[in-house]
Amino acid sequence: MFKALQDQLQLPECGSLSFEERLGLLVDREMTERENRRLSIRLRRAQLRQAASVEDIDYRHPRGLDKAVMLALSSCQWIADHQNCLITGPTGAGKSYLACALGQKACREGYSVRSFRVPRLFRELAIAKADGRYLKLLATLAKADLLILDDWGTERLSEEQRHDLFELVEDRYDRRSTLVAAQLPISHWHEAIGDPTLADAVLDRLIHNAHKLVLQGESLRKARKVSAKATPA
Repeated sequence: MFKALQDQLQLPECGSLSFEERLGLLVDREMTERENRRLSIRLRRAQLRQAASVEDIDYRHPRGLDKAVMLALSSCQWIADHQNCLITGPTGAGKSYLACALGQKACREGYSVRSFRVPRLFRELAIAKADGRYLKLLATLAKADLLILDDWGTERLSEEQRHDLFELVEDRYDRRSTLVAAQLPISHWHEAIGDPTLADAVLDRLIHNAHKLVLQGESLRKARKVSAKATPA
């Protein structure tokens, strides 16, 4: 507010404003600065892999992405309703970008977000078990309004990882939202988890009440590379 007051003193037209109007401008500036700081903290804690935004999503490339569905997800109502989102498709289809864009929008809407590549998350959980932080880390993950799990199903889970995953989704079921981005189709997730009983339990909690985006087509990276080569120097 002090900085805003200094700025006001440099503007001659502010002299024509009433005390209440000038005070209102100072309060507005303070509120904006505080919200910007909170947003910066939320984005830093989210650790999103890409600087993505829903406004920059490319709908021109034919990959089966429904703009109406994305606009609905961009409202973040699904997060308020504690629903999940599952994004599947081939390599380069833009799964990670969409996940990060929805995560960034969630931060802008005031939700807490945490993002992990699944293999790295399992490594962090294993380290947490060794140094006594396991329960604390699980509690932290359980509190995040949106948990993004990228690169899901790249390899079959071990017994320890299956139990970790179950603990994770059980803590969040009907309480928080989880977004999963995977190259592996949903129909193969049961096999990737391994144990039939735990697979049933995990998938029931993930797939129930989830929005599903199934991307198709060639890699966006390949399309951009071809486009760049075709552009005359």
